[in-house]
Amino acid sequence: MLLAIGLAAAALTIASFLAQTGKILKTREVDGLSTPMWLLSTIGFAVWIVYGVVMGTWPIVVPNVVCFALSGFILTLKLMSPAKRERVADKLTP
Repeated sequence: MLLAIGLAAAALTIASFLAQTGKILKTREVDGLSTPMWLLSTIGFAVWIVYGVVMGTWPIVVPNVVCFALSGFILTLKLMSPAKRERVADKLTP
């Protein structure tokens, strides 16, 4: 039961970051995103990764690695110039 709850939580968290990434790539719009929030989220995922590694709890490590990568990508898109963001979006979307 606990495993199912953990898997559901991980899947929903990852899905939320995938949805945000997809929206950014589609609209190329990041003005409504808070840079401090994305910076803190990315750092928070990094800390969870360290915690999971130290504790040896890979079910914590794996989803946080995925969320760290997605959050870091979103933060990077937010910090990019609009022209560079357009080029990235062009390469990643059909």
